[in-house]
Order: sequence, then C-alpha cells, then structure tokens
Amino acid sequence: MSGTAGVTSAVQAEELSFTVCGDEVDPTWEGFIAEWEEQNPDWPVATEAVGWGQCQDKVTTLAAAGSPVDLAYVGSRTLKQLALNDLIVEIPMSQEEQDAYYNYVPETVSFDGTQWGVPVAFSTKALFWNKDLFEEAGLDPETAPTTWEEEIDFARQIEENTDADGFGLVAKTFDNTMHQFLHWVYTNNGQVIDDEGNIVLNSPQVLAALEAIQEITQYSEEGPTAYEQNEVRAIFLDGSLGMVHGAISTGQLATEAGINWGVAPLPLGPDAEGPGTLLITDSLAVFNGTGREEKAIELAKFLTSPERQWEYEQSAGLTPLRPLPEVTTMMEQDPTWVPFIESIEYGGPEPLFTDYQGLQNTMIEMVQSVVTGQAEPQEALERAASELERFK
Repeated sequence: MSGTAGVTSAVQAEELSFTVCGDEVDPTWEGFIAEWEEQNPDWPVATEAVGWGQCQDKVTTLAAAGSPVDLAYVGSRTLKQLALNDLIVEIPMSQEEQDAYYNYVPETVSFDGTQWGVPVAFSTKALFWNKDLFEEAGLDPETAPTTWEEEIDFARQIEENTDADGFGLVAKTFDNTMHQFLHWVYTNNGQVIDDEGNIVLNSPQVLAALEAIQEITQYSEEGPTAYEQNEVRAIFLDGSLGMVHGAISTGQLATEAGINWGVAPLPLGPDAEGPGTLLITDSLAVFNGTGREEKAIELAKFLTSPERQWEYEQSAGLTPLRPLPEVTTMMEQDPTWVPFIESIEYGGPEPLFTDYQGLQNTMIEMVQSVVTGQAEPQEALERAASELERFK
C-alpha cells in the first residue's frame, strides 16, 4: 500500500449550509442549486427545510451560539434585529439592482441606508368577495366596494340580509393580525415609523384605520380574536363570509371550493392617494462569522437573479418582485393579478424594528383591545405608540 493512500490530493470542497423556512425546499430551487453546484464544484450546498414555526428561532439561536448557518430564508422583519446583534452581514445593492425592483421592495430589507438581505418572496393583498352572497344581500354581484365606507356598508347589508357574515376580520394572537391591520394603514396613507425612525403611529390616518376596524367588527365573524388569516379564509371558502382580504392563492382555492368570487383592489380610506397594500417580503440573509460570507452572498444573488426569481415566483404563486415584461403578459392572460400588482405603487413596507416581536405584540394588542371593546381607538393608539418607542 502506498504511503499516500487515503490522502485527498484535491482541495477539500467547502460546503455551504442553507436553511429554508417551510415544509420542503421548492423543486425549482433544487434545480437552481444543482446548476450552482455544476458551476461551483468546490462549493456544494446542504439545504435543510425547517417549519416556519421553528425556523426563525433556530437560525437565530445557532448564530448567537457561534454556529451560524451560511444562508437562511428569513422574514425580512427580522433583519434589523439580526443586523444590530452582528449576526448577519450587509448585502449592499447597486442603484441598478435597487431600481430593478418594484418601489419599496428594497426598503423591506433596508435600514440606515444599507441592505441586509436579498428579497426572495413577495406578498400583496386584494379584496375577494362572494358574488352570490352579494346578490342575496341585494348588492350588485359584479361591483366591489372601493372605499372603507362602502366596505363597511356592504358588510352590514350581507350581515342583515343573509345567513353569512359580512367581513373576515383577523384578530388572533398571531403575526398576520398585524399584517392585516397594516392593509388598512397603507390604504389610508398612514405609517408606523418614518424614514428618520420616528414613531408616527398616532396619526389621523392610522386612527381612521382603527376606527374602521371597530365599526366593521359588528359585521364580521363571531369572535374574531379566535381567527388568523388562513382560518378566516377557510370560512370564506365555506361560503359563510361575504368579503376577505387575501393573497392571490385565495382565488384558486375559491374556485376549487365552488365559490362564485370576484377580486378587486383593497378599498381605500379617506386620505388614500391610490390603491395600497402591505408590501411584505421574505429574504435570504447571510450569517456572520463563517468565513464563507462572500460565497454565500454570491449564492443568494445567483438564486434570486431576475430569470431564476421569475421562475420561482411562477412555481410558488408569488407576487413578482420586479416589473419584468413577463408581468404585463401575465396580467393580460390572467386579469385577477391586476389588483395585486397595481396596489404596489402606494403600498408600504413591513416596519423594521430592533425588536420585531415587541412591535408585533404591541400591534396585535392594540387591534384586539378595540375589537373586543376594551379600549376606544384613540386610547389604544396612544398606548401602542408609546410602547413602540421601546422597540424601534
């Protein structure tokens, strides 16, 4: 036996660890990763799918313990906290890269003028309505409400003239209660925190949103604090709700459920400048301290290049991140996409806070206190705005 037997003559390949939040790695990504490995044979990728309930905590805990993964799929709301704790590295975008996205998408991953993640998934919302329930209630089944006033009035008519409830109100102790409320904020030109880091929640625009929530509660499903958005959607799919705010997938599910449905932009508040929505993204974050950060950034940008990102969005049914020519074609072929794209211009990003859990809990408590009648909107708003100063 040779004295060199068993000794590797080639340079040892260096593995990149990639944690993906969800039940599985999307098949489209599996193909992209195979393409990457073919081009980068010394940099194989080890992927791990972790359920959303544990994913954020797992990658954060590993990083804090000094054993970070190289790359992770995270909610963009976590980026500020991760960055301020020196757990992730900057991923600066050139002006050309920023301009390639829809407006405000780079802001969902930025603070202090620096980007801390690469956007990878995008969600916008629109109003879905049950046409049969509209007709039964004496409403025009082909006409959606365009203002909050109409939305509340239509919900009242459905509540009073059918066996269904008028509107699906999300108020459970769950993250999407805050997200659903932000739809109202961003359809009335409101904000939670401004570009200078000032808490601006206590404003006439946000107060009006909270007052609208208070009013529509009486025409919503019983006990809205028991329901998150997927549970509210399930009631709509059962034919027992007149209207919900939902993602594009709601339409496909409604068709499968036999619902005669329509979709339109979210109704607008009195101070709205145009159709709006919460612009919420997930991102790829590169963790600090691995010694492989540059290669991990390269992988993140490889996976999210325009042509690959478009293919992934089509596979996953996501709102496109970039205004590619293919988006225009998609809207022409499927007009149900139109309200989800046109609402981007006046939408707003998920607020980035140092303590995103504190932000989330404060916003949920504010909504719940109004929905349950424990507080009037102005009182709840003032208390929440004061609380948020601790978490920004």
